[in-house]
Amino acid sequence: MVVSALAGAAEIPSGTHLEIRLTTAVNSATARVKDPVEAVVIAPVVIGGNIALAAGTKVKAEIQDVKQPVKADDQATVQIQFDQLVGAGGQRVPLKARLAGIDNARETVDDQGRIQGIVASQTGTARLDQGIAKVTEKYPGLGDFLGMAKGAVIKQVDPSIHYEPGVEMTVELTQPLHWKETAPPPAVQAIAPADQLAELVNREPARTVALKPPSPSDTTNIMYIGSREQIEAAFKAAGWNSAANLGKVSEFETFRAMAEDRGYKEGPVSILMLDGRPPDLVFEKVNDTFNARHHLRIWHRPETFNGEDVWVCAATHDIGIAFSDRDYTFIHKVDPEIDKERAKVVSDLLFTGKVRGLALVERPNAPTKGQNATGDDFKTDGRMAVLEF
Repeated sequence: MVVSALAGAAEIPSGTHLEIRLTTAVNSATARVKDPVEAVVIAPVVIGGNIALAAGTKVKAEIQDVKQPVKADDQATVQIQFDQLVGAGGQRVPLKARLAGIDNARETVDDQGRIQGIVASQTGTARLDQGIAKVTEKYPGLGDFLGMAKGAVIKQVDPSIHYEPGVEMTVELTQPLHWKETAPPPAVQAIAPADQLAELVNREPARTVALKPPSPSDTTNIMYIGSREQIEAAFKAAGWNSAANLGKVSEFETFRAMAEDRGYKEGPVSILMLDGRPPDLVFEKVNDTFNARHHLRIWHRPETFNGEDVWVCAATHDIGIAFSDRDYTFIHKVDPEIDKERAKVVSDLLFTGKVRGLALVERPNAPTKGQNATGDDFKTDGRMAVLEF
């Protein structure tokens, strides 16, 4: 799998999605109409097998409308107007597009592209306040104590819409875009020898195993060839964070993040095993809610390829939280289309410029559908993406 050459010129049709990453912050509490917003395209747009719009193209926009909540039942809203694309060679083209989605956000986007914030009176901490108020009616002393304890541990929810640089969005073109890209494609080559790579990939285990109770879980879907330091540097450059170890401190912080309706960038993940070993590295990408996140586990393998270390990864996208009657705890629900997450990870790492080789290897014996250890369905083409640093 090699990156295709750039098209000389392309008509990018209306309805095409652009994946972008903010390079400036957006905050409903401080933003004003006409404030500039800047972003960068992080995944190339491919038409007819060619790159029509390269990753790295800059996006210019401005705040069109903004409203901050006044009462607990109000919502913050932000409307972003996308105005222009700027190429690496200086090409500038007017852009007509609307916001279609925000990655891993607690907020929603309506059909006009308006960001709609959460309602403070409907959050977890508000429900705690309502419960304490009921206790106070019958037992004033206990209610006061619970209120003070809650106030010492849990902060009130901030209903503002606040996105730091690095938050990712999907933008949909509302008019066709004529674009002639001047930047070269990424210098990524096929990984050789291909036959030996295929043999290596197909020797690796295709399924991880949950710890308690032991049962098949996530599929392995990405391989990395390189040093630990190269992998850590690439994920850091791509905006991913290392996950905290499971324990009382991280579990308590998880509870606070859920109650306060906010993100937890180092949130712990459950332990999955590969050949009887826990992962050596765990990375995740979180926005402003604990409910949704990209996350992956990486295991160092005993083999080498072209003299370099080999690592195998299982990547999935958490898209919500539900209570498990079986495990008596809250668990994340996983997007069943796990090939999308494989593509997300590959795209993120390619954008850093730290990847020199790329392949997508067939695995005839890998499962193409099933369930993970918590009962979520998954489906995949079974192939493994391989990145060489």
